[in-house]
Amino acid sequence: MKSFLISDNVDTVVGMKMAGIDGIVLNSKEEILEKIKELKGHKEIGIIIITEKIGLLIRDEVDKIKVSKEGPLLAEIPDRHGSIKGNDAIVKYIKESIGLKI
Repeated sequence: MKSFLISDNVDTVVGMKMAGIDGIVLNSKEEILEKIKELKGHKEIGIIIITEKIGLLIRDEVDKIKVSKEGPLLAEIPDRHGSIKGNDAIVKYIKESIGLKI
């Protein structure tokens, strides 16, 4: 099973290539959606990784993919500038998911 990165900047793609993950830099919504559609058709792709900025650009599609039971897993990662969700994103996620205060 392979992973593939869709990023909005070259630095993230280069860093992931150093870790053995192929990727591409795309900036338009149409190109990104077309690439995701293409990747969903590849049986060897198990994880599609996108940067948070890409996730914001195609939020509706991201939400649909995350709740569907078909196709590869979609994971959002911060880019070289860090997370746009803030430092307490994990704590907030746990609180929203299970109602647990940390």
